[in-house]
Parts: sequence; C-alpha cells; structure tokens
Amino acid sequence: MPPTPNRSMTAFEWLILIGLSALWGGSFFFTGIAVQELPPVTVVVLRVGLAAVILHVAIRAMGLRMASGHRAWAAFFGMGLLNNAIPFSLIVWGQIHIASGLASILNATTPLWTVLVAHLLTRDEKVTGNRLVGVAVGFSGVVVTVGPDVLNGLRANAVAELAVLGAALSYALAGVFGRRFKTMGMAPIQTATGQVTASTAMLIPIALVMDRPWHLGFPSQEVWGALVGMAVLSTALAYVLYFRLLASAGAVNLLLVTFLIPVSAVLLGSLLLGERLAPQHFAGMGLIGLGLACIDGRLFKRRHLQRASRQTGAVSGSATRIRQEP
Repeated sequence: MPPTPNRSMTAFEWLILIGLSALWGGSFFFTGIAVQELPPVTVVVLRVGLAAVILHVAIRAMGLRMASGHRAWAAFFGMGLLNNAIPFSLIVWGQIHIASGLASILNATTPLWTVLVAHLLTRDEKVTGNRLVGVAVGFSGVVVTVGPDVLNGLRANAVAELAVLGAALSYALAGVFGRRFKTMGMAPIQTATGQVTASTAMLIPIALVMDRPWHLGFPSQEVWGALVGMAVLSTALAYVLYFRLLASAGAVNLLLVTFLIPVSAVLLGSLLLGERLAPQHFAGMGLIGLGLACIDGRLFKRRHLQRASRQTGAVSGSATRIRQEP
C-alpha cells in the first residue's frame, strides 16, 4: 500500500522523526572530531563501511536474507549514491572550510528542495500552500536557533557553501528515489544494509586514489570513538528509522528532520556539555514548531472544522427560529 504523504503524521511517526533528528544531529559533532585527523572521503568510507558490517551482522542475527537480483542492487546503488556517497562527501568536505552552524543551516534547505522535487517527480506529494508557508517559517527558525550572525560567513567560502547546498539537493532526490523500496517489499533494515553496502563499494576506490590511506597516521581513540558513533548511531540505526518512516510518511514529511537537527544539536549541547540555552534558541525552536505545525496541517484542519461546525450550528439555529416564528 503506497504512503499517503499529504496526510498528517501519526504520533509514532513524529516520535521516529524526533529520534532521527537526534541521531543525525550528533553526526555533525562526530564529523567535526573525525576530520581533525582524517581526510573527508576516508571519514565517509569508514562511516558507511562500519555501518554496513554492523547491519549485515544484525540481518544474520534476525534470520533475514539480503535481496538479490539486478533490480534490487541497482536501486541500492542509486540510493547509496544520492543518500550517502554524494551528500556525505560534500558535507564532510564543506565542514573543513565553513562552520558547522552554517553547514547545518544550509543543510536545513533540504525540505525546500524536497517540496520542489516531490512536486515535479511524484503524483501524490504536490506542493500545497500550508507546506510552502511551513517550510519558510521552519527555515527561519533554523536561522534564529543557530544564530543569524553565522550568516555573516556566507560567501566567505562560496564553493564549500555550494557543496553543502548540493548535498541538500541530493538528499531531496534520494527521498523521492527511495520511495520505490516500499513496492519492492523489503524491510527497512534490508534497505538500509543494501544502501550502505553499495555506498562502501563506490567510495573505497575513490578513497584509495584521493586520500592514499596507507600514508595516514593511525587515528586517535577520540577519532575512533567518533567514527563508531557515526557508524552505529548516525548511520546504521538512523537509516533503519529513515526507511521505516519514508515508507509510511513520504519524502516531504521525512526530510522535515533537517529542521529538527539544529534543535537536537542545541539540546544535546545543553544536556551533555552544560551549554546554556539563550533566548534565541527558544525563539527559533518556537518558529520551527510553528513551521512543522503548518506543514503537518492537523492544527489548522481542526480549527477549520471547528469554525465550519460553528457556522453550521449558527445557520441551523437561525432556521429553527424562522420556523418557530408565527
């Protein structure tokens, strides 16, 4: 049964979305540690390669088997290219040259791209007024949360900024491309495993040519910890949730997660690192919440129904009074 993406998400789907934002929010932190000692493509290869090993072990433990055949693996390689190889490499390279806050803002344009891509390439995720308003409000909330001052860095390194924007567009294309796995009857863990396996196969030759890893020093314990965190939490577990939510809620709803990632980063910093929340953080989170409410549409539908009910009651009351008049 195909998803009905223009519907409001269920409470469980919102819970998955919030969990996914926390897992991916941590990836910016892990990446910032890893690139201090390792080049970008090597970081990405280790991230997806470790995740692939973990997921293959999990599939065996669950008694499942990977899909076989040309159609399945063509889809895995297409998804791996759009959802891992291209965006991971562009973001990791971009974070070497621009601040992580600016990278997260540029990455938060993903829903903007997704609304446009889904409108052009799908039949059931057409753009609506409330979605456009919600995306605009949510994006403004991201800017306020991270801090408007970070935008002063725009154009300081235009190529890196374009790289992160390219990653956001690639994520949007992946969200639409990945809808096909629902009709192929695969479990989310099988789809996630196939994607990261294909990504690893594509990226290993590139890393060998570009980074020459045999010339690199052995990473420190902190870097290995960051790589394991990226692989286990921000990749293996995150993509199981990703494909679960994509199958039920659709591409546009799923990629609203990029609005929540800066919120997760701010809250994790407050809870784990003792950082203080400033007024701008609460204001930004409020705008993001309002934007998500606009896109979800449930609150506004409820108000519309209540207004229509009151109007119907008023008309019915008037008709009753007219009938009672002599």
